[in-house]
Amino acid sequence: MLFTDTVFVGIDPTSSQKSFTYAVLDRGMNLVALADGELDEVVAFLAGQSSAVAAVNAPSGLNRGLVRDKKKEMFKTLKSRASGFRMAEIELRERGIAVAGTPSTVGTCPAWVQSGFTLYRRLEKMGFKKYPAEKSPYQVMETQPHACFCVMVGGIPQSKPSVEGKLQRQLLLYECGVGIKDPMDFFEEITRHKMIKGAWPLEMLYSPEQLDAMVAAYTAWVAVNKAENISIIGHPKEGKIVLPEKNLKEKY
Repeated sequence: MLFTDTVFVGIDPTSSQKSFTYAVLDRGMNLVALADGELDEVVAFLAGQSSAVAAVNAPSGLNRGLVRDKKKEMFKTLKSRASGFRMAEIELRERGIAVAGTPSTVGTCPAWVQSGFTLYRRLEKMGFKKYPAEKSPYQVMETQPHACFCVMVGGIPQSKPSVEGKLQRQLLLYECGVGIKDPMDFFEEITRHKMIKGAWPLEMLYSPEQLDAMVAAYTAWVAVNKAENISIIGHPKEGKIVLPEKNLKEKY
């Protein structure tokens, strides 16, 4: 599938079906592709585009001990176990956004994190440059889907596997202009009979992995088209995280 204009691709490496779930937005924020695929399929799709900006829901670098080297007074809640987090991850946790830490060696990283590292390496070999790289038609950035939804909603969203959580995330994206199914149509399909039978119209809602991939694609779109509306946290030695909101709250 080839698009002649820039595409904005969100890639989530935690799909239970295949190695990756990816969502593709065009410049008008229309959802032009949504699929699961193995690494080679994702790379082949990106290689076939004339211009692409990818946002990956995985760490782009290992923990380099930067948090450990900082004085404790720099972080209000810094404890001994904080050394297991990268600078960007501690910044999020300080704001009340619970994210996992990244180990200091590849071998001790979870499988999905290692898949992310492999993807970053493949994209680098293909000529993808770290965002921001204005002169490059191929750019890649790291983002964090839970953090994205937190800053978009202004608080901690509902649990993402729940119906409420999926509705909330889908509505957030829809209200931001992403061309996806209107989640409010879900309620129009609910009848007393369907409720009694337990036949909920769940097919009208996207899966958690799809929503995470979509918010990554949306973040890539904002980073390019409305760069003044993003935040970038972290340190270049460990990987910076891009979020689709300019003003971050002290606590979420």
